[in-house]
Amino acid sequence: MRRAVVTLLLAGLVSVPAFAALKAGDAAPDFSARASMAGKEFRYSLKDALKKGPVVVYFYPSAFTSGCNVQAHTFSENKERFDLAGATIVGVSRDSIERLNEFSADPQYCAGKIAVASDPQGTIAMSYDLKTLTLPPGLKDTRGVAIDHEFTERTTFIVTPDLKVAATLSTNDDKITPAQHVDRALAVVQQLAARR
Repeated sequence: MRRAVVTLLLAGLVSVPAFAALKAGDAAPDFSARASMAGKEFRYSLKDALKKGPVVVYFYPSAFTSGCNVQAHTFSENKERFDLAGATIVGVSRDSIERLNEFSADPQYCAGKIAVASDPQGTIAMSYDLKTLTLPPGLKDTRGVAIDHEFTERTTFIVTPDLKVAATLSTNDDKITPAQHVDRALAVVQQLAARR
C-alpha cells in the first residue's frame, strides 16, 4: 500500500507546474558536490567534467524510487553510447551521500557506471531554477526504507564545455518518462558530437 502511495506521489510530480527551469542558451551554474561512483565517495566538479566534453546533468526526486530506478538503470545501460558521443553523466538529488553510495553501486540501478551527487539542501537544484517538493512524513522507498528528504523535480540538462545549456528536458513540460529523458539526452549529445 505504501509503495502505491509513493508511486502516486511521484507520478504527481509530472502534473505540478514547473518553475522556469534554465532553457537552451542559458548559462549553466558551475557546481561541485559530494558524489558517489560504484559506492565510493568523491568530490564531483562540473567544471572538471566539462573538460572532457558535454555533461548530462540529470536531477531526479530520490534514489530507490520507481521512476528514478528506471532512469538510473537506463543511463547505466547506455553509458557506452554516451561515452562514444564524448559526454559524461551525473545525477543530482537531495539524497544523502550514504544513500547514494548504495544506489551508485547497486547493479540494478547505477551499476557503478554513473556518478550521482548529493544536493541535500537543494542548492544546486535552486541554481538551475528547479522546484523542490516537501513530501508527507513516513514515505518509504522501494526497499521499504524511509525517505527523509525533499524531492527535486525531474529535469535533465545537457551542458556544453562553455557552461551553456544545450537542451533542457522536463517531465513537467514535455510529459516524458524517466527512460525517455535518457533517450532524448543521448540524441542531443550525439547531435553535438556530429557538429564537432
